[in-house]
Amino acid sequence: MNRFRQARNWEPLIFELGSKGRIGFLVPEPEDVAKKRVGSIDIPPEMKRTRDPELPELSEVEVIRHFTNLSQAAYGVDNGPVPLGSCTMKYNPRIAWEIAGDPRIVNLHPLQDERTVQGLLEILYELQKWLANITGMDTCILHPAAGAHGELAGVLTIRRYHEVKNQLDKKTDIIIPDSAHGTNPASAAMAGFRVIEVPSAEDGNIDMDALKSVVGESTAGLMITNPSTLGLFEEHILEIAELLHKHDAILYYDGANLNGIMGYARPGDMGFDIAHLNIHKTFGAPHGGGGPGAGPICIKDRVVDSEKNIVLSDLAPGYRVVYDESTGLYRVRGPGEYSAGLLKAFFGNITPLIWGYVYILSMGPQGLRRVTEHAVLITNYFMKLMENVKGYNIPYGRGRFRKHEVVLSAQPMADEVGVTAEDVAKGLLDAGFYAPTIYFPLIVKEALMTEFTETETPENVEKYAERLKEISKIAYSNPSEPKTWPRNTSVGRVDVLKANHPKHVTPTWRVHVRRMRGKFSEI
Repeated sequence: MNRFRQARNWEPLIFELGSKGRIGFLVPEPEDVAKKRVGSIDIPPEMKRTRDPELPELSEVEVIRHFTNLSQAAYGVDNGPVPLGSCTMKYNPRIAWEIAGDPRIVNLHPLQDERTVQGLLEILYELQKWLANITGMDTCILHPAAGAHGELAGVLTIRRYHEVKNQLDKKTDIIIPDSAHGTNPASAAMAGFRVIEVPSAEDGNIDMDALKSVVGESTAGLMITNPSTLGLFEEHILEIAELLHKHDAILYYDGANLNGIMGYARPGDMGFDIAHLNIHKTFGAPHGGGGPGAGPICIKDRVVDSEKNIVLSDLAPGYRVVYDESTGLYRVRGPGEYSAGLLKAFFGNITPLIWGYVYILSMGPQGLRRVTEHAVLITNYFMKLMENVKGYNIPYGRGRFRKHEVVLSAQPMADEVGVTAEDVAKGLLDAGFYAPTIYFPLIVKEALMTEFTETETPENVEKYAERLKEISKIAYSNPSEPKTWPRNTSVGRVDVLKANHPKHVTPTWRVHVRRMRGKFSEI
């Protein structure tokens, strides 16, 4: 049942619209433009077109309607609840968008004189301090371009730590819980470490016996998300930190889930040495297709070599902003002698960093604390609504409160009537909702990972839970119906295997071009 939008066919290609001779915009002749700007110009014959470009011919209103319809075919957080939350689609405040997009910022050049960008450098300097304070660390470096980039920066810092201490030959392993984000083992492997996985216990914490059995002289570090991907706070974190440090290993914090503890707990106070943050998650900047990311790393200034006065942050890659008291100027300082170097050109992705700065500035310390309160409250409200609903269960940590997210499992429904997490997701789409992350974390069978974040209303969460209950009723009364979903979306059910294999993917415009029997050539 679709209560939110009407079914419609897929929007036609712009090449299929309009009619020959229809005009929406008059373009000056190229020769006239060239003469006006540079005088006469000779284009080499081999570069000249032999025919006019084959462009669609439409009126202005046709163009406006076409792209408006396309925009309405996509679903985002501006349309309704997106239960991927801070992982992918947290609400992006418009005031931050307005300031981050100011031409006086976006038109700056990374090579211009530092004296001409003091305002920007002051912003970045303050952001470094704020993020270090929020995480309980000593130093923050804004250089990495995204969360996984921050992970790599952190793991390379771990590698450099053991290199400087001349023990890299024996420090070969990075330990990672089985509930970790998939980029964690990838980042560790890219840095040249062997990945050791440890399981989660039934209570949702790391299995401490399993962890103790693998921590030893070969352990270079441990990467952990806290709260975990299950939405559970790691209750043994102080013991884990002590265990790692006992073997001169680095404890690394994946900051993807900071939204669940911000203002209440700090990684640095838990014993973490390095933490990466996602400005494009916790601090309100767009993510993925919505814009570039930013993944700063914050570091405890743990002593690496007392004689050479080297601390852990000296080993991290990238630029940082410093304040020169002698001149009263902010300056960009490049990597030092012991640094792991650079991971990208120039400083970092400035636009999302500005966005995060505005977000923190507008919220203030009390506001950031309330973000956590609301995110945790709405998550546990949703979990309460879904308790004892036929076809679903909540594995791991039964009876424990969640932080920013909760992972449901549709395994009972799949086992009993053959309706899977994928079918549930399609049923949500059919009712105008956005689907949660499915089949992740991998340790939860038929997983539905849900996080609404602090901006979602209780009414929308209630509607979401009602639809999940409705799907359960349909599944048990008519198990074949969910296999036909979605029926009310722009695109119907696709073969997920073929859709992800390049051999079977044909760009839509090529299909239409062929169907139009040569009306337009394949440009």
